[in-house]
Amino acid sequence: MTQLEYAKSNKLTSLMRSIAKQEGINPGVLLRNIKNGSVVILKNASRALKRPCAIGRGLSTKINANIGTSTDKCSIKDELKKLDICIKYGADAVMDLSVGRGLKEMRLQVVKKSPLPVGTVPVYELAVNAQKYKNNLLSFDYLDMLDILESQGKEGVDFFTIHAGVTKKSLKSLKASKRILDIVSRGGAILASWIEFHKKENPFFEYFDRVLDIAYKYDVVLSLGDGMRPGSILDANDKAQFVELKILGELALRARRRNVQVMIEGPGHVPLNKIKENITLEKRLCHNAPFYVLGPLVTDIASGYDHVSASIGGALAASFGADFLCYVTPAEHLRHPSLSDVREGVIASKISAHAADIVKGNKRAIDHDRQISLSRKSRNWQKQIKLSVDPDKAKEYRVSSRPLDSEVCTMCGNYCPIKLAGVVHR
Repeated sequence: MTQLEYAKSNKLTSLMRSIAKQEGINPGVLLRNIKNGSVVILKNASRALKRPCAIGRGLSTKINANIGTSTDKCSIKDELKKLDICIKYGADAVMDLSVGRGLKEMRLQVVKKSPLPVGTVPVYELAVNAQKYKNNLLSFDYLDMLDILESQGKEGVDFFTIHAGVTKKSLKSLKASKRILDIVSRGGAILASWIEFHKKENPFFEYFDRVLDIAYKYDVVLSLGDGMRPGSILDANDKAQFVELKILGELALRARRRNVQVMIEGPGHVPLNKIKENITLEKRLCHNAPFYVLGPLVTDIASGYDHVSASIGGALAASFGADFLCYVTPAEHLRHPSLSDVREGVIASKISAHAADIVKGNKRAIDHDRQISLSRKSRNWQKQIKLSVDPDKAKEYRVSSRPLDSEVCTMCGNYCPIKLAGVVHR
């Protein structure tokens, strides 16, 4: 049975109890939200997982970090170092987006090594295998698709991104649009090209019931991907995006009826004034399914600083109700990310999630800020650094510029307002 199936039977599993304790919420509330589909738990039933996580209503905002090889950068060793960074700095889940050599080996090692839930985009392996064995990345069919899904489920992958909303219908709306950038989703572009090449419907959509069979078997959460997400803020909230979103909402209901957990992926590049509409529509059209957003990036000009753009958008999106943030690194749009890029991306996304949790009234998040503020008041530098989102960087800055008075920092020195105010209140 899946966690959704247990919840529908009003059975509180040990996993649910553990998650409830971890989140500091009532187990009965968690069970109810899993039952109604507003919460999902990322954990493949076939493997042990040290740090499963739940995503959705009433829970802390989670973050995902992407790793994986590319056709130009194929070092599995380097990608596993990135996994270590994701774990150390507080990612809640990772996705292996590999498209380079040794794709399966990379995934097996990530699943084996990661204490965090692991997600994939199965169409990547379909395309890579088709290119390798048939010299055409589009030379695959629905049977190949089902084989890949079965294999990855059996290996222990916890969630799949499935671009089932890229259909003949949504492509028709895309062609009628006046977008600057048509499709920027890699999985979406592969499937759009497949539809045009074969003159057939997207196999993930056409054989969605078969996809559900496999997801149910391993209790893999389906993350319904937004292949039509905007790649420019000027394309945000257009008809193509929302036609696909409506399709994803219909597929989400089908998944729930089959006791398969499901969440929805969202944009992308969205200006600040259009973020709320995205969240509101997703929750309405997709029946309050957890919302997983990439960023969103609030401007297109931040090359080299896109993690900042995404952090702004992510904080706002999550404060409006988004549940899961996919990190963006400084390397976005420019190169394969380095180890330091991954670290900066994770930290920026953690800040977004925490800022949104304060707005959502999360007691643990608010208390965290209270504790660090009290540490600042008492000039307890050791505790202040420990409570920071990146203690390593906080310590590095503190040590690199030592004040004459150890109670203060070199910004204000003898004129530290916190220390002066302390004298006033004695």
